Order: sequence, then structure tokens, then C-alpha cells
Amino acid sequence: MKLHDTHRDDVGSGAIMGTLEENEAHYSEEGFWDKVAHSARRAGRKTLEPALKMYYAAQDPNTPLWAKTTIYGALGYFISPIDAIPDLTPFLGYTDDMGVLAGALAIVAARINDKHREQAKATLTRWFG
Repeated sequence: MKLHDTHRDDVGSGAIMGTLEENEAHYSEEGFWDKVAHSARRAGRKTLEPALKMYYAAQDPNTPLWAKTTIYGALGYFISPIDAIPDLTPFLGYTDDMGVLAGALAIVAARINDKHREQAKATLTRWFG
């Protein structure tokens, strides 16, 4: 899956799009859930909430291909073991992940619906109470 050049013009952020496209190949559903399971407490709700909203949006057959591509790129970066800032770095480890997730969420925000938000909230409630 590759983004269309017209979408790249609509977004206006080559840096974010480059990161998403480069990391799209790193995404897998198994890798996503492994990363979430191993880092939920360290990453916290603020990192996991946008990741889960986008995950559930990507699973929705009504989400367009360009949005799924953006989402998978961001989630690929999130689960990639190679980060700009290693996840184990105290206080800063997830800041790059949060930045990429926030950028992708801004791009696909119109495609995140109430059902996706509710699914993410329910998952977070199960994990964090």
C-alpha cells in the first residue's frame, strides 16, 4: 500500500508522511499487540489511546485505503524496535512515538468515529481500570 501523491499534497507534511511510509512495512497485528502488551504501563494511556483509536479505525472496512496506509505507517513506527528515542529512555522514551501517533491522528481524525473511540476507551478501561 502506498499513499497517492495527491494525498501527500493535501496533508502538507512531508516529514510525517516520510516517516509513515518508511515504517508501514514494520506493521503487523501481532507486533502491535505484542508492543502494547509489553509496554502498556510504561507507555501509558496518553500514548496508547491514539494508537488504539487508529488501530480500530484501520480494522473498519469503511475506513479508506489512504487512511489505513497512514495508520499502518504510524503503528509500524510505534512497534518498530528502531526509534529516534529508544523506548527504554527514562521520561523521553515514548515522546517520538507520541509525536508520530499524534501527527497520524491529525491526518486521519475525520475517519475516527465514535465506535473507534468507544472501542479504544473500553480497551484502556480493561487495562488501566
